[in-house]
Amino acid sequence: MSEKKVRWGVISTANIGRWAVNPAIQASQNGELIAVASRDEARAREFAEQGGIPIAYGSYEALLADDDIDAVYIPLPNGLHREWTIRAAEAGKHVLCEKPLALSEAECREMAAAADANGVKLMEAFMYRFHPRSELMIDMMRGGHVGELRMIQSVFTFRLKSPDNIRLDPELGGGALMDVGCYCVNLSRTAAGCEPVEAQAIAVQSPSGVDEMMTGTLRFPNDLLASFQCGLNTKRREAYELGGTEACLRVADAFLPGDDDVIIEEQRDGAEPITHPIAGVDEYRLMVEHFADCALTGANPRYPVAEAALNMRAIEALYASARQNGVPVTIG
Repeated sequence: MSEKKVRWGVISTANIGRWAVNPAIQASQNGELIAVASRDEARAREFAEQGGIPIAYGSYEALLADDDIDAVYIPLPNGLHREWTIRAAEAGKHVLCEKPLALSEAECREMAAAADANGVKLMEAFMYRFHPRSELMIDMMRGGHVGELRMIQSVFTFRLKSPDNIRLDPELGGGALMDVGCYCVNLSRTAAGCEPVEAQAIAVQSPSGVDEMMTGTLRFPNDLLASFQCGLNTKRREAYELGGTEACLRVADAFLPGDDDVIIEEQRDGAEPITHPIAGVDEYRLMVEHFADCALTGANPRYPVAEAALNMRAIEALYASARQNGVPVTIG
């Protein structure tokens, strides 16, 4: 491996790579983006030319066979994450894979085993966790800033305009919970600092058969409740609120704040709201730099695959409840 910089390849010409992760790799201090692959060679060449990427491959296999590539970023549809993560690990590549990492807890653990067996690093690309605002929120929760945390509320919705969007394809792991609700589940588990013991959910299906909208509740130990809404057919909303016995914290533009300065708003009884400012930053760049550091030094990623598996355990329980029209389902 290069001593100073990780040499990246990207498997797919997905828009999340085009507009967010690929530029973050190119702007990073410890990485360089040298190749992109598509199953359509002409599309790969066009994508590479537009994105300033030196090499274009007409197959994923060709990119994985390139010995000059140290790590790959995988923004493929959810249903393809397991296959190509394992194939990349077997090719000796470190893997940063889009969220959700897999379709199930079992798949996550299978992918982790492949990474361990081949001596490579694997991490789920939940970029919001690397924003300093998220880190401040965690510090405030762990420090008892709100008193005893009692309720968590979160929402992540946006409107799909094409019925052909892959997020609506059940064969590719589509659905609101998998696409945006997974953020709400992850945020709830992170703020709680423990794992949920029960899940309950109601969903509305799209014509294709995936969940187009869902409302869910996770029960944590000590009767902490986390409720969320997610959807693929509603005006964009992304926010969360953490309610404790002493204070409430509110966060707007919760998962995709952009590069602008942001805040955490704190509300205490009988007092004016307190604003905690956080300077703007590219959370995608912080994520890829962290992962590249792990690849270069051998350190373990801040968020191990076991964490992604636990997120999928909760998601699987929510789906099980939704299939039973909201019957509570025990987790773990």
